[in-house]
Amino acid sequence: MKRHDALVPLSHHHHHALARALELKRVGTEQSMGTPQEVVQKLRAFWENGGNAHFREEEEILWPAYAQHADVDREDIKENLLEHVKIRALVTEVIGSGEPPIGRMRELGELLEAHVRKEERHLFQMIQDTLPEDKLMELKPYFHANFDGGGS
Repeated sequence: MKRHDALVPLSHHHHHALARALELKRVGTEQSMGTPQEVVQKLRAFWENGGNAHFREEEEILWPAYAQHADVDREDIKENLLEHVKIRALVTEVIGSGEPPIGRMRELGELLEAHVRKEERHLFQMIQDTLPEDKLMELKPYFHANFDGGGS
């Protein structure tokens, strides 16, 4: 599906998130893309160099703009924001652990992948179909294209 130019930076961030999610899901298996410590390092780089800011951009800019044009008392939006809380908690736990918690890393990978796919397939389409063109263009400078996703 065609993404509006204003939302392209957020979709670009999602590409990096999906790469991290795949690494997290495979950690400790034969398909692992590095040691658990290496996967944690990439997650930390992703989070500190754009991942956390991406969540803030959605929560503080995108959803409030949507709320100016449509009802936000919807289960899909509530679920989205609750997933942000869960993902933040898991990221904090995983990158703060002395010994990488393999089970929690895989859980984070599953949640992160499902979250990104819902945003891309449903929520972003809903947002770009709802917001007027002038509002979308007004938001564009607030979504940062410069994003170090921790290495793809």
